[in-house]
Amino acid sequence: MAASKLQAFLNHPAGPKTIHFWAPTFKWGISIANIADFAKPPEKLSYPQQIAVTATGLIWSRYSTVITPVSFVFQKQKNWNLFSVNVAMAGTGIYQLSRKLRQDYFPEKEETVAKE
Repeated sequence: MAASKLQAFLNHPAGPKTIHFWAPTFKWGISIANIADFAKPPEKLSYPQQIAVTATGLIWSRYSTVITPVSFVFQKQKNWNLFSVNVAMAGTGIYQLSRKLRQDYFPEKEETVAKE
C-alpha cells in the first residue's frame, strides 16, 4: 500500500521528477523569508519588494488553477503545491504591506503625542 502511494507520488505529473514539483518547492523559500521578516520593524520593509511578492502570489495562484502539468496518463491533475505557495506568497505580502502602510500613514496616537 505505501509502496503504491510512493510510486504514484513519484510518477505524478507534478511529482519530484518534474520541474512542476521543484519550482514551487524552492519558491517556498521566498514565503519562509517573508515570514522571518515579520520580526523586522516595518520601516525596514520595502514597498517594491512586497508589492512584487503580493502581485506574484495573486497572479500565479489564479493561473495555477488554470494550468495543468502535461501528461497523457494523468489528465485533469492540478499542481496544488504551486497553488499553495502562491497563496502563501500573497498572504505574507499583503500582511507585510499592511504593516508598512500602517507604520507610514497611520501612526499610533502615542507617537504623535510624544512628538508634540
